[in-house]
Amino acid sequence: MTLIGNPPETESRATQRPLRWHDFLTINAYWLGLNISSGAITPVLLPFLVAAFVPTAEKTTYLAGARVLGLAAAMLVQPLSGLLSDRNTSSWGRRRPFIATGAALNILVLGVIGAAPAFAGRAAFGLSAAYLVLVLGIVLQQASANWAQGALQALLPDAVPEGQRGLASGVKSVFELLPIFLVILIGPLVQAGRIWLVLGIVAGGLAVTAAINVRFVREEPLPVARKPAGGLREPVLRVLALTAIFVAATQGAVWLVRTGGHLLGAEASVALRVTAIGLAGLAAMAAAIFAGVFAGAWVGIGRGARAQTPFIWWVVNRLLFLAAVGSIQGFAQYYLGDVLHIANPVSMTTVLLAAVAAFLLPSALAGGYLADRVGRRRLVALAGLIAAAGTLALLLAHDLSGAIAGACLIGLGAGTFMATNWALGTDLAPREAAGKYLGISNLAGAGAGIVGAGIGGPLADSFNALQPGLGYRVVFAIYGGLFLLSVAVLRQVKQGIR
Repeated sequence: MTLIGNPPETESRATQRPLRWHDFLTINAYWLGLNISSGAITPVLLPFLVAAFVPTAEKTTYLAGARVLGLAAAMLVQPLSGLLSDRNTSSWGRRRPFIATGAALNILVLGVIGAAPAFAGRAAFGLSAAYLVLVLGIVLQQASANWAQGALQALLPDAVPEGQRGLASGVKSVFELLPIFLVILIGPLVQAGRIWLVLGIVAGGLAVTAAINVRFVREEPLPVARKPAGGLREPVLRVLALTAIFVAATQGAVWLVRTGGHLLGAEASVALRVTAIGLAGLAAMAAAIFAGVFAGAWVGIGRGARAQTPFIWWVVNRLLFLAAVGSIQGFAQYYLGDVLHIANPVSMTTVLLAAVAAFLLPSALAGGYLADRVGRRRLVALAGLIAAAGTLALLLAHDLSGAIAGACLIGLGAGTFMATNWALGTDLAPREAAGKYLGISNLAGAGAGIVGAGIGGPLADSFNALQPGLGYRVVFAIYGGLFLLSVAVLRQVKQGIR
C-alpha cells in the first residue's frame, strides 16, 4: 500500500474560479505568523540564549544540537499533519482545523522558551538546565508550528487554479520574508534581555494571522465518499521511518567528517585540514541529502515513488538550497561577532537580515510573476547561481558593508528561489494527495537545518579551535557549494515542467 489517496471525482469549485486579490492574502495569511515566529527565534533569540547558557568554545555545536532536535520534531509532525488533513472530513474543511489547533498550541509552548533563563546556573544530566529547558521549548514549538504548517501548505494547491499558482506562491514568499523587517525591532529587544516581550510579539502575530486564515478562507468539506482509502497504521509507520532514516543519515555524515579529521593527525597543516575536511564536509552534506531524500521518499511514498522521480529530485533541489541559505542565516550572529568583530552582533544581525529582505521581497514577487510565463526551472537555476555569488562575496567581506553586499545577493537569489521553486513543487505534487506530498517536502524544510546546522556546527567549532573565526568561513564556503549543486540537480526535474 502507498500513501496516495483516491483521486477526487470532480474539481472543487474553489479551484475553478479565478482568485481575487484578497484571496491571495487570506490563503497565505498564516505564513506571515509562522515566519514572524521563525524569523525572531531562529536567527536572533535562539543563538543569543544558547550563547548565554553554554561554553563559548562550543556554542555553535550546542546551537546545532538545539536546531537538529527541533527540526527532527518538525520532520516527523509535518508529514503526519499533511497526511491526516488529506483525510479530514470536518465541516470546517480539511486544513483549517489543523491550522487553528496548531496556532493555539504554538502560543502556549512559547512560555517554555521564556522560562529557560530562570534555570541559568543550574545543571541537569551534566548539561546546563537552562539549555535543556530551551531545547524542550524549541522541540515543542517546532512540533506545534508544523502541525499547522503541514495542513497550511496544502491550501495553495487545494484553492488556487493552476494558472495562478505562480502569483500565489509569490505572495506566500512575501509573507514568509516580510517578517525579516520586524527583526530590526526584535534584535535590540533581545540584546537588552527583554525575552518575554519578544515572545509576546511572536504570540500576537500567530494569533492574528491564524484568525484571518481560519475565518476568511473558503474550504469545501471533504465528502466521506472521497476520503482516501486504507488505514493509518502503515502511513504513520512510514513517516516514523522517514524521520529516522534522515536523521540517521545526517548524524552518520557528522561521524564520518569527525573521523576523517582525526585520521589527518595533529601534525597536519591548517591549509590541509581546511581543504580535506572542508571537501569532506561538502561531500557529507550532499550525501546525507541524497541518501536521506531518496530513502525517505521511498519509505514515505511507497511503491508509487518510482512514478514520482521528478518530485523527489525537486525535494533534493529544495533541500540543497535551503540547507545553505538557512544555515548562513542561523550562524550569521556568530559570524558577525567572531569573524568581523562587529559590536552588538545581535542587533547588527537584524540589520543584515533587513538588508537581505530589501532584495528578497521584490525578487519573490517578480519570480512568482515570471514563473507563470518564462518557466520555473530556468528561474530556480538562476536563483542558485546568484546565491552562490553572494556567498563568495560574504566570504571575501572584511567589514559590515561587505557582509551586507554579499547578503543582498543571497537575498536576491533566495527570493527568486522561494517563489519559483514552490510553484514548481505544486505542479509536481499529485493534487489528490497534495497534503501528503508537500508534507514529504518537509524533508527540505526541516532536513535543511538538520544537514546544514547539524554538520556545519561541529565543523565550525572544530576549525575555530585552530584559528578563531576560521570555522565560519569554511562552512560558508561549503554552503556556496550546496547552492551550485542545487543548480546541477535541476536537470533531473523534468516531466513536462518548463
